[in-house]
Amino acid sequence: MVRTGFISLAVGVVLAGPPAHAADQPLLGIVSISANEANNARYIAGATAAAKEDGWTVSVIDAAGSADQANSAIQNFAGRGAGAIVDMVFPWSSIGAGLAAAKDAGVPVVTWGGGLGGSVAATNGSGAPVAQPVIDRMVADLGGKGDLLALTYRTGEVCRNRETLLDQVLAKNTGIKSTKNEVRIPGYFEDGAQYANAWLASHPAGDGKQAIWGCWDDPAIGAIGALRQQSRDDIGVYGVNGNAQAIENIKNGHMTATAWEDSYKEGYQMVKLLKEIKAAGAGWTAKAVEVPAVLVTKDNVDAFLKEHPDAAGQQ
Repeated sequence: MVRTGFISLAVGVVLAGPPAHAADQPLLGIVSISANEANNARYIAGATAAAKEDGWTVSVIDAAGSADQANSAIQNFAGRGAGAIVDMVFPWSSIGAGLAAAKDAGVPVVTWGGGLGGSVAATNGSGAPVAQPVIDRMVADLGGKGDLLALTYRTGEVCRNRETLLDQVLAKNTGIKSTKNEVRIPGYFEDGAQYANAWLASHPAGDGKQAIWGCWDDPAIGAIGALRQQSRDDIGVYGVNGNAQAIENIKNGHMTATAWEDSYKEGYQMVKLLKEIKAAGAGWTAKAVEVPAVLVTKDNVDAFLKEHPDAAGQQ
């Protein structure tokens, strides 16, 4: 995990403050569901790098998992005269008040994982495409039969879409019995461990094939702590996003697979798109600009790190 202070120093982000910005440096407001979470931090870093190149001043507000806070943050940025706003993960349907304020102020809003709808101009980081390869791998490893603990999160659009995809895949693999528990933000590591402990009590070793899936890496990593405490190495663990802790757990044999999301590139490309969006004005057509995910397992983790050495440090 990245601490708030680290983000500020590393990528020049100001969290939740209302600093003035120069007339020739328009304000880019970023509203994050959890600015300290690794994948969010990478996206912010990529967005900030592109913003620096294009002359934006960046301010980040951490909504701490609250859609109400996200709406307030978007309204705040619109009132401050932001040139554009990035919504990170909150579904467009949950930020209607914020979108309305931004639209009234003539401020384009783009989303990372929030989907296309309302007045959203562009999106990427959509949940289902990123999760597809790791869900397919998990079902294949189970052989279409076994028990699954799914750690979900329904406030964010990304995890909603990943859970919907999981349900669609499981509907075709009726031999897999799933148990779902929803984690909190903050608190996902602790919840992952707690739910895993409870689930393990009724799923002893030798009782068929078993797996744990997190709609992003961190809840699954929390579950790994419970597995290690109970010396359970018979259960496959699957995550999504490919943060550094997940990659390290794959190298050490504690995690089975993750789908690495190049969130730095997603943030960078989205901010680079803003000039085009603003230039087009009312003539802009909303679109998705996705970056494909990469499945990482023990079989390819070394080759993956040679190709993407920075992934090992993306905490």
